[in-house]
Amino acid sequence: MWAHWSLAAIHLLAFALGLWAVLTRGTALRRLAGGVDAVRNVLVADSVWGMSALVLLVTGGMRAFGGFEKGSDYYLHQPLFHLKMTLLLLILLLELVPMITLIKWRMALGKGLAIDASRAGRLARISHVEALLMMLMVVAATGMARGVSLS
Repeated sequence: MWAHWSLAAIHLLAFALGLWAVLTRGTALRRLAGGVDAVRNVLVADSVWGMSALVLLVTGGMRAFGGFEKGSDYYLHQPLFHLKMTLLLLILLLELVPMITLIKWRMALGKGLAIDASRAGRLARISHVEALLMMLMVVAATGMARGVSLS
C-alpha cells in the first residue's frame, strides 16, 4: 500500500514539477535577450524539466507495467492510455529540437562562446505546446483511472 501510494505521489509531483519547468523554460526563452543570467534561467528550467521527465517515465512505467497499479492488461486495453501514450510520444518528438539546441548552448557557454538566440522564440513556442500536451495527458489520465471508455 505504501509503495503504491509513494509511487503515485512521486509520479504526480514529478508531473507538477515538469509542467512548471517547461512553462518556466518557455517564458525564459521568450524573455531571452542574450544575457548570461537569462540563458542560465533557461538552462536551469531545462535541467529541471529533463530530470522530472525522467522520473515521470520511470514511475509511469512502473505504475503501468510493474505491478503497482491496475496491471498492464487494463492499460493496454484502455483507449485513453493509448491517447496518453500518443501525447507523450508527441512531447518526446517535439522535445528533440529544444534538447539539441540547448545542448549546443551549454557547449558554447562552456567554451566561453556566445550563443545563437535566434531560435529562442521557436523554442518557447515548442515549450508551450509541450505544456498543453501535458495538460491533455492529465485529462486522458483522469478518465483512464476512472475506467471511462471512448466507445
